[in-house]
Amino acid sequence: MSIRTNLKKVLPPISLTEQEALDAGDVWIESSIYRGKPDMQALRAIPKATLSADEQAFLDGPVQQLLAMVDDYELQNSKHLPQNVLDFLCVNKFFALIIPKKFGGLEFSAYANSTIVATIAVKSSAVAVTVMVPNSLGPGELLMHYGTTAQQEHWLPSLAVGKDIPCFALTSPEAGSDAGAIPDTGIVTKGMHNGEEVLGLSLTWDKRYITLAPIATVLGLAFKVFDPDGLLGGRVELGITCALIPKSHSGVELGNRHDPMGIRFYNGTTRGNKVFIPMDFIIGGEKNIGRGWQMLVSCLGAGRGISLPAMGVASAQSALKSTAEYSFVREQFGVPIGRFEGIQEKLADIAGKTFILESMRVLTTEGLGLGLKPSVVTAIAKYHMTELGRDVTNTAMDIQAGKAIQRGPQNTLANSYAAQPIAITVEGANILTRSLMIFGQGAMRCHPHMKEMVDLIHSDDESADKAFNKVLGKTISFSVKNSLRSFSKSYLTFTRGAQSALPEVKPYEKRMNALSAKLAPLADLSLLVLGGDLKKAEMLSARLGDVMSYLYASMAVVRFYEQRVTNRVEAKPFFEYAIQWCLQQGEQALNEFISNFPNTATRGLMRLLTNTYTRSVPAISDELKRQLSNATMAQSSIMADLTHLVQIIPGDANHINQEAFTAKHAVMPILKVVQKALRKTPVVPFVSFENAVTKLHENGELSADDFARVIDYNNKRQLAVRVDEYTFDMELLDANQQLVKGESQPHNNAA
Repeated sequence: MSIRTNLKKVLPPISLTEQEALDAGDVWIESSIYRGKPDMQALRAIPKATLSADEQAFLDGPVQQLLAMVDDYELQNSKHLPQNVLDFLCVNKFFALIIPKKFGGLEFSAYANSTIVATIAVKSSAVAVTVMVPNSLGPGELLMHYGTTAQQEHWLPSLAVGKDIPCFALTSPEAGSDAGAIPDTGIVTKGMHNGEEVLGLSLTWDKRYITLAPIATVLGLAFKVFDPDGLLGGRVELGITCALIPKSHSGVELGNRHDPMGIRFYNGTTRGNKVFIPMDFIIGGEKNIGRGWQMLVSCLGAGRGISLPAMGVASAQSALKSTAEYSFVREQFGVPIGRFEGIQEKLADIAGKTFILESMRVLTTEGLGLGLKPSVVTAIAKYHMTELGRDVTNTAMDIQAGKAIQRGPQNTLANSYAAQPIAITVEGANILTRSLMIFGQGAMRCHPHMKEMVDLIHSDDESADKAFNKVLGKTISFSVKNSLRSFSKSYLTFTRGAQSALPEVKPYEKRMNALSAKLAPLADLSLLVLGGDLKKAEMLSARLGDVMSYLYASMAVVRFYEQRVTNRVEAKPFFEYAIQWCLQQGEQALNEFISNFPNTATRGLMRLLTNTYTRSVPAISDELKRQLSNATMAQSSIMADLTHLVQIIPGDANHINQEAFTAKHAVMPILKVVQKALRKTPVVPFVSFENAVTKLHENGELSADDFARVIDYNNKRQLAVRVDEYTFDMELLDANQQLVKGESQPHNNAA
């Protein structure tokens, strides 16, 4: 009996949905990470993404107008998006960012799409989600790639101008991430349509969590097709299929709403019972019956790589800006709280992780801009960027404390704090993305021979044995080379090498090369020893995925620092924290993988090949944390780069914070004079800062101009550190209770 035959008996079969997911998408620079040799030359050769004139004009025009229209606090206290905002989105083609110009769309780049969605998300998550969905996985993208000419010409122009609003329904109460388990069915049958008997499908479905469903005019629907009467041929089960159905079609139910964390975007349900549709409603027509899952997974790049990560970046940039400004103007014991080491540690973490997020956002959208659909990279982006966004927001909440927990127009964190779990849950919870998808797809797609080998193992072709043996030989050779490379780079540090022209980057590039070299043999050995059981060992495979992910993030950080930073002296502490954190996380994941590997002998071999005999990894120094936290409170180009998504609208909370921050920097020399004078001649009693400064001015120790500037700063400081307050009376409480029941809109009286 051949080796292939034995393996076929041992390895679990791959389901159709698994196979289609593995086949979907492209392989990009992540493959070099898996193979033990990060391709830094290819990384540096990627064309730099920039905004076109039209894209910049859209950001400067319609996006700015939209931001000025939206009062997010008022929106969250309402039932839903105001009609004038929805109308503005439609008229200005916010739902047509990805639709080709020939159909009336804007046809913007992935980088522009990300920038637009993230800029809106800083202001309002509800509006951002509303814009995000039509430009992500849904009818528009599916029609562009798979629709018939007639379907494209009918639907895309009306979608482009918001005449039709789309939603896409995949998730069922009984099946979320497991699309293969959806119970929604379409039975091939004949029925009446437009007065004629035609061949079509009788659909029954029950879907939930569908964004825009309550206001959608056209429903994208995923379901399983069955042909029990053999009207299309011999097979009964034909597979997952996607159709596009007008809301006005008889039997379609759209309207019931969910309440996603109080974030007022439209989200709800859709149902139908034995709804007959003609074959023309299937996206791409009858020939695409059974291709639905393949179509969906091949189009996941926009949602995974653009929209959802954009929410994480928006949260982080908003948190970094407001927290740095707050830490500078908020004082305790006469000292800015950003000078206390407990705050410095947290503030540095926010800054370093925001650098990582913006770096990953740019690199991922640059890859998508090449026309690629890198499934592994976009899964990495979706998981890590939404999680980092949540992490940064939570840390900012700790620093801003009482200011962060009081809802109102002055709160810059509440919006993202409430919305982050939504971005994390969309398209499958992050638990699934990390534990199954990243390494699962990565091993198959990035290994030069693995996919071919698995295909041959499950093949029924008589000549498969010969082809398998040939591929097996290549795989063994590949694994041996990986092991030798890992051993060399683990013990002989001079073999690691670096191509960067920047001396501060070279040590980290060498460390990246070493970590990547260690990943390759660990992946090979785990697949060899555990085989199909590795799929069940989700904690182990997740750690291998983490190593891949943090190396990808490291590559993004290096590229951003080398190509996007305008002042590297200012940016160096941001870069060093970001790259050290990424490598620290990757090295820790590798250590934990080895320590928990179930086979003792293999674990020993892994330690030998990777020189990993301890769980300790290099830590980020306290001095770097102090440097970085101080850098966040300075006025610098790198802080502008890392907070550029925060658009200042006169009178809003970000404007108030920035005014105080800028004013304090302007009067710092005067404040030093004031502090020196107060130490020399204390003002007794010290009623307030204003009282003390007034006394100094009256005593001639402060000029009229300096006095006016300090008082102006102090007024702005007081405004920035305050929180919103309200008068709560029974009328207001009754109104809020009615809102919960869906009866009316609340109001408040701001003091």
